[in-house]
Amino acid sequence: MFKAWAFLLIAAGFEAAWTYSLKKVSLNSIKFAISENPFFSVPVGKEIGYLLIYLGLGGANIFFLSLSLKSIPLTVAIASWTAISLVFIKFFDVFILKTPTNNLEIFFLTLIIVGIVGLKFSSPN
Repeated sequence: MFKAWAFLLIAAGFEAAWTYSLKKVSLNSIKFAISENPFFSVPVGKEIGYLLIYLGLGGANIFFLSLSLKSIPLTVAIASWTAISLVFIKFFDVFILKTPTNNLEIFFLTLIIVGIVGLKFSSPN
């Protein structure tokens, strides 16, 4: 069971990274880079690289989520995966991007974490 929860935690990490990769991917930027530059150029490679990273993170996310679903009930896994991803994204915002936060946000994130722990310990083995 520990392995399945580890897979779920890894999937949530990939989900958080995938969410941030959405900021870099733009189909209009890819189209513009291809129309303005040779196909094998740095601007086109950069834009296609962002797209490949986006697809890779999304694929890894779903892969690890599917591994966790083999042992964790679907409703518990999806709820936990979403909540853990949200917590990871908020931690990244606060500690890396230095986004301001307040006590209410910390309180509600704590409630989410308590809910995840409760789901883990209340789920059938």
